[in-house]
Amino acid sequence: MSERQACRLVGQHRSTQRRPATVPDDEPQLVRDMHRLSARFPRYGYRKICHLLRREGWRINAKRVQRIWRREGLKVPQKRRKRRSKGSSANSCAVRKAEAPNHVWSYDFVSEVTITGRRIRILAVMDEFTKECLALHAASSITSETVIGVLAAIMVERGSPRMLRSDNGPEFVARAVTTWLQRLDTEAAFIAPGSPWENGVVESFNSKLRDELLNLEALQDLKHTRFLLEDFRLTYNTLRPHSSLGYQTPEEFAASCSPSGSASLRLRENSSASPNPLPLLHQPQLS
Repeated sequence: MSERQACRLVGQHRSTQRRPATVPDDEPQLVRDMHRLSARFPRYGYRKICHLLRREGWRINAKRVQRIWRREGLKVPQKRRKRRSKGSSANSCAVRKAEAPNHVWSYDFVSEVTITGRRIRILAVMDEFTKECLALHAASSITSETVIGVLAAIMVERGSPRMLRSDNGPEFVARAVTTWLQRLDTEAAFIAPGSPWENGVVESFNSKLRDELLNLEALQDLKHTRFLLEDFRLTYNTLRPHSSLGYQTPEEFAASCSPSGSASLRLRENSSASPNPLPLLHQPQLS
């Protein structure tokens, strides 16, 4: 069969069979940079890698990154997840959404085990509007006093939120925590029991934390864990593109908010009027 007949049969233009394949001069360096970023962030897909390349000065189309990504076998396996209801209780994140930075915080626990078999608990605190990770505190045991201490350390810098969303864990519903939040005029919003999807922002962050750090690193001890967690928190806030924020980092999105609503780094208005904006029932000890 001639070339003319073969091209007519498959519906392909004849010029595509005669144009010699060319490799752009910058492609070898681009491939090396993609492999480097993929090795550092093994759970990132081509879209996030494309935005990271642009941050490094590449003027590149996402389709080109996708083509090279597939050719080099860098595709990240996608997990098939069951679709769940977002929840409809009064304190669900789908019902009471964050409207501005510092409006709604959410927090939750993640458990992990070191290579020596020691169990570690990790307290994660998030700003639901900016998606910033405000704290990742690891300890062998976390009590209500520790929770108060972690929150107080954040509030000294950022002020207190208007609402704090959590599940019904004993450390969150403890009288010491709820009484302390009442004195700060911060509402403790508890989701429906057995409905973690109603606290979707921090649950989504927990899955990223496990997928991109905990499942990849062998934790040696508590000191090593705290070092890795702080490095992950800084990377998440300042370097990792977030798809729900238009592929901005949480820090960039917080900085782009209007002055009236970007109080992520400001104290609340009533904090300045209060002589003691962070009253503690007692001084907690961070273990």
